[in-house]
Amino acid sequence: MQEKRNIIIVALALSIVLMLAKFSAYFITSSNFVLTDAAESVVNVVASAFAFFSIYLASRPRDENHPYGHGKVEFFSAFIEGALISIAGISILFKSIYSLFYPNEIHDLLIGALIIGVTGAINGIMGFYMIRKGKTLKSITLEADGRHLLTDMVTSGGLVAGLILIYFTKVAWLDSVLSIAVGVYIVFSGYKLIRQSVAGLMDEADFTIVNDIVKVLNEQHKAEWIDIHNLRAQKYGHELHLDCHLTLPNYFDLNRVHEEVKLVDQLINEKAGIHTEMFIHADPCIPQCCHYCSMPNCPIRSEAKREDIEWTMENVTRNKKHYE
Repeated sequence: MQEKRNIIIVALALSIVLMLAKFSAYFITSSNFVLTDAAESVVNVVASAFAFFSIYLASRPRDENHPYGHGKVEFFSAFIEGALISIAGISILFKSIYSLFYPNEIHDLLIGALIIGVTGAINGIMGFYMIRKGKTLKSITLEADGRHLLTDMVTSGGLVAGLILIYFTKVAWLDSVLSIAVGVYIVFSGYKLIRQSVAGLMDEADFTIVNDIVKVLNEQHKAEWIDIHNLRAQKYGHELHLDCHLTLPNYFDLNRVHEEVKLVDQLINEKAGIHTEMFIHADPCIPQCCHYCSMPNCPIRSEAKREDIEWTMENVTRNKKHYE
């Protein structure tokens, strides 16, 4: 968790420096196109500050009021960041449309392009780094902040190209038209972040995580694990809460059942790549399970095994045993 905080602190400090550089470029050029990047940099600073707070809060231990921890605040942080990006994009659209009808004089475009190009490159490097660390540390906040910086890099690249085009063509209205195009892109980027955060807050299934877990279970499948179904996953920041039903031979005593459940828990935590809190409901087997049960020397088998059922995301997430 300390590593997450350190990354966000660096991103916040960098965002402040780059914001000042971009506003300097705007005051030098008086270009609405440059203002689009400068306005978005304000969002970078606010978003990084909120991301730092959310990571601090997410690192706090569970308490009576938050028995599942504080990890979901990271989804809220991503929502705020997406909303801020969208607001910045909408503001840019309004100002650019206004300037299209009431243009102002622009100048020193090459100096502005140089400043914006340098800041965009720095943001791109930081963005790629934060996305990579966000995936490694299972932090949607780092990933969201990194994607925001990548958005900034793309818009800065387009802005540099646009400023050079305006400089050589001397077509002033291109400044507003290109600003409108960038504003639309910024709004769309904000929408994608909002969509991702709402999905997390609403516990939308993360098919990548579920597929990884199902793959691990298939690879490590024991004969005692007759059936797994009703598997559900909820993500809380860097932790995963998972529950499922596990069918075991009905002649196992409570100690043996506990050992098998514990083994599944350990297996997921060691192999699935994310810290997981598991709640496993043990079901006793019934005669209908025998035709796909691999348990050797079973004293209660009613028929021979005649079928292998591969566990897939489709059949382990259903609230039905595999014979139903």
